[in-house]
Amino acid sequence: MSLRCPVRFERLARRFVSATGGNVAVLFAISLLPILGFVGAAIDYSRASKARTAMQAALDSAALMVSRDLSSGAITAGQVTAKAQTYFTSLYTNTEATGITVTASYTAKDSSGSSTVLLRGDGSVGTDFMNLFGFPALGIGSTSTATWGGTRLRVAMALDVTGSMNDDGKLGAMKTAAKSLVDSLRASAQGTEDVYMSVIPFAQMVNVGSSNKGANWLKWDVWEESNGSCSFWWYSTKSSCESAGRTWTATSRNQWTGCVTDRDQPADTTKDLPTNAATRFPAVSYTQNGSDICPQQILPMTSAYSSSNAQTIKNKIDALTANGGTNQPIGMAWAWLSLQTGAPLNTPAKDADFKYTDAIILLSDGLNTMDRWPSYGNGQTQFNGQIDARQKLLCDNIRASATNTSRTVIYTIQVNTDGDPESSILRYCADSGNFFATTTASGISSAFAQIGSSLSKLRIAK
Repeated sequence: MSLRCPVRFERLARRFVSATGGNVAVLFAISLLPILGFVGAAIDYSRASKARTAMQAALDSAALMVSRDLSSGAITAGQVTAKAQTYFTSLYTNTEATGITVTASYTAKDSSGSSTVLLRGDGSVGTDFMNLFGFPALGIGSTSTATWGGTRLRVAMALDVTGSMNDDGKLGAMKTAAKSLVDSLRASAQGTEDVYMSVIPFAQMVNVGSSNKGANWLKWDVWEESNGSCSFWWYSTKSSCESAGRTWTATSRNQWTGCVTDRDQPADTTKDLPTNAATRFPAVSYTQNGSDICPQQILPMTSAYSSSNAQTIKNKIDALTANGGTNQPIGMAWAWLSLQTGAPLNTPAKDADFKYTDAIILLSDGLNTMDRWPSYGNGQTQFNGQIDARQKLLCDNIRASATNTSRTVIYTIQVNTDGDPESSILRYCADSGNFFATTTASGISSAFAQIGSSLSKLRIAK
């Protein structure tokens, strides 16, 4: 017995050591705790991420609201942090994180003319699972910056008022959309100089105002060629009258209603100041079937900040009527000129301490049909693309004039309710992504809204 028992116990010991039946349960029990920890950590981190996203959205909105208050004088620099906290608290609706503190720093106008407010939010989210491992909370934080005042806008609207704009509700839709743009850009202005706008109604010609008949930037050779009478009734132009040895008596300039035609080439595609005969603007009469059809007078650059000025711009748009043929180059040329200082429109000079964005918006409902040169068009179509060629050169010159600190952004809109082909020249002239084509009058509103959004982003940027 004494010899056999040790042998039996030895066998049992060996069987116990080599047994594997309970290993799975043991291993599972050992690994269960870290598995639960990883799952719990993922849940806690997901809650914290959601809280941080909500914090960022609230900070962004609060930063813009504080920037508006600062720029309007509603609060002082010393009130920035308290106001930021108040705005944030009203905007933050997430319940995962509580007691978030907001700090703010304000930098007044710097060398670029920009002012900046920086908001920072800090808080924490209590953990459910990670607390078991000694992590009772997860910290969250985020920042948001609002910058304003660094970029001022000069926006020239060249609006087609040719006869076809009377069709399909286009003229009314254009007026509504253009006035909405005035309101939209005015809302982003925080001072008189922030947003200026001009209105350039165009058909075959533009109207610079009959009160300018004595201006030295006009010339009268084209006017006098066809407006007057010959001492012998047979001749109807100055050149033919005088060639026949007769006397030509020009019509009084007091009868001029303000229309000018394209400048002599190549000045028709440049922004050259009107300092000599080659660069001055030819006064003309613009009649159709015996009636004067000169468009509404140009409105030079006007600040859109005050309600009265904004109404002046909108009143000009409201007064537009439609008649005549299409000459997009003259509309674009005068829009470009309205962005320049000096004669003829005397746009206010720019402040060197600020950045500026110049923009041209050209809307037309048709293809080019006529300009100053009869061989280029007949009111129905242009011959051999010469008008488009002048417009292409004009757009090239606008782009070529850009510098590191000054450029002109071009937006074009084609309102095509007549089944015309897409205007290749309008697409060519527009900067990338800035050509808008619509086949309905209602599409005008959408185009102007997108342009307004694009321009407003230059006023306040997060």
